[in-house]
Amino acid sequence: MSVAAPATHAVDIEQLTISYRRRRRLLRVIDDVSLQIRPGEAYGLVGESGCGKTTVAMALMRYLPSNAVVEGGRIIFDGKDLLTLSDSALRRLRGNRMAMVYQDPGSALNPSMRIGNQIAEVFRYHRGMGKQEAEEASAGMLEKVQISDPAGVLQRYPHELSGGQQQRIMFAMALATDPALLVLDEPTTGLDATVEAEVLDLVEQLRAQFSSSILFISHNLGIVSRICERVGVLYAGRMIEEGPAREIFAQPRHPYTLGLLRCVPTFGMNKQTQRLDPIPGSLPALGTHPPGCNYADRCPIARDRCRAEPPPLLEVNAQRSSRCFYHEEVPSIPPSPAATAEPLPPPSDEVLLRIDDLIKTYHSGGHDVSAVAGISLEVRRGEVFGLVGESGSGKSSLAKVIVGLTNATNGSMTFENTPLSEAGHHRNVTLRRKLQMVFQNPDSALNPSYSVRHILQQALRLLAGLKSHSELETRTVELVRSVKLEPRHLDARPTGLSGGQKQRVSIGRAFAGTPALVLCDEPVSALDVSVQAAILNLLVDLQKTGVSYIFISHDLAVVRYIADWIGVMYLGWLVEVGPAEAVFNVPHHPYTESLLSAAATLESNGHHPRIRLKGTIPSPSNPPSGCRFHTRCPLYLGDICRLKEPPWHTAPAGNKYRCHIPPDELQAAELRLRETSTDQPA
Repeated sequence: MSVAAPATHAVDIEQLTISYRRRRRLLRVIDDVSLQIRPGEAYGLVGESGCGKTTVAMALMRYLPSNAVVEGGRIIFDGKDLLTLSDSALRRLRGNRMAMVYQDPGSALNPSMRIGNQIAEVFRYHRGMGKQEAEEASAGMLEKVQISDPAGVLQRYPHELSGGQQQRIMFAMALATDPALLVLDEPTTGLDATVEAEVLDLVEQLRAQFSSSILFISHNLGIVSRICERVGVLYAGRMIEEGPAREIFAQPRHPYTLGLLRCVPTFGMNKQTQRLDPIPGSLPALGTHPPGCNYADRCPIARDRCRAEPPPLLEVNAQRSSRCFYHEEVPSIPPSPAATAEPLPPPSDEVLLRIDDLIKTYHSGGHDVSAVAGISLEVRRGEVFGLVGESGSGKSSLAKVIVGLTNATNGSMTFENTPLSEAGHHRNVTLRRKLQMVFQNPDSALNPSYSVRHILQQALRLLAGLKSHSELETRTVELVRSVKLEPRHLDARPTGLSGGQKQRVSIGRAFAGTPALVLCDEPVSALDVSVQAAILNLLVDLQKTGVSYIFISHDLAVVRYIADWIGVMYLGWLVEVGPAEAVFNVPHHPYTESLLSAAATLESNGHHPRIRLKGTIPSPSNPPSGCRFHTRCPLYLGDICRLKEPPWHTAPAGNKYRCHIPPDELQAAELRLRETSTDQPA
């Protein structure tokens, strides 16, 4: 019999307990979790990979795998207990009242169907539209989620789109039926800052128009702070803190929440002045049930009572609760001694990599696609060169040319004063060892048939020349520990690991030898903040040995923290380059200004001026004339921008940018632009 939900709750999860059946054992992943989402409210769920966030979302959608066992609890939505509904009733709810956007759009989209057919299927099945009406509605949804060339994208297959484009397709499908509940599981992981901000704007518009409720799962605490009114913090399957998002992020009352916040680099931080403070240890293994607090082994203020007695959720105030006996002490916990930064030696004057007028053109559908259009840059030994820009700007294409995965169309590259051959298979073993890459998507980089041990030992044989079993085993254990995995993970295959764990395996494999230059393409985008902090600290430590990085990321705070120099790419061009601190100071290129304003950060408290760009990034098969940014530039001057390529200027801080506006005029214009920009909706 259905039980009516309380009028004040759109979703009511009551004492939910879920286990996974493995080898005749029940391993508990969700332990007595309760939460409520009010109508029109966005509720954020945060915690490390493996804490159970996605399991809660899957239970809410009734998408749990066959080995999942719901041992107790109820999930009330639309006046019904979802755990007792029939399959036909569930299908009606999912299509018309509930929708979900997944972390990995590549696995959620049908690879054998064109994008247009997949979106149209939603309109035809759930809205009863005819073929032509559904096609028109599909094109309209692509425009709403800021997809350029909607007609062309509708005819493509998922593999022909970038990760950011695939995620926008998932949003288009989820929003097609104006759902009352939207479940978002790491929805912006693959999106750059500007598209992320636009997608979040779209989500907020949906809430305002239809009073939709949102369960928002993310490891990006800045995004949660911006979009969510309330937040729940999960740890090892238990709710350990809950309350208003801004209160919790401003003054956490559980040591775990405080630890998460101290892992996040803010815009004022850099590796020279402050080391990130990752949470020590790791999550308890599934199926382990300590007699006391399950966070005690990692907690800086744990006492005997914590290890002997499980703490209940204690009231902090009328709107907040914390599962900590000593929550009043949390604000005064000092940073760990390991968070003190040691001075880094300055990068060498030796130029490790020099690129001159590099061009990479692809041929697709009878068109030339200009992915990299005349890039010149230098990377010194021991330096981190950060590369930022929207999806489609050419960052990954440039990295693939450097590492030898694809050939350059024109231009030259030298590495350690030696010309780089066009393709990687023409390079000798030493050069391949010295040039390594960590990819954005570990699923496509790791062989699912092999164990972690096999993957790492294969790399150690090829890159480090190790042969003896004892050497291989010792070094393999060192590698997994260095990327914050445990030896127990060595026998697992990639399919048995979380997204963050798989990325850590990829990073460990890249460092199996002694690389001189590592190209990191979104290396921490899939990691929760604690592991991200540990990996960034690891990269900084390895930098001390003289290794260099080209570090590609959408997260500008991460790039600001780790990079010595930064390059900003737009539509195949390098539009700004210089010391990290200088690039983040006014004046800088108008495109850089828009990227910075779009970033969701904790220190902005979810509310800061946003400079919105016009339209979407143009197609690289037909780039604009003159300045490639002129079609979207908030400081567009007219014909000079439209017809003439801009010159390079040097700003007072030392950064160089490509624009028709000289530094003194640009600084005044950008200050006026900030004053007249609207705040992000909060």
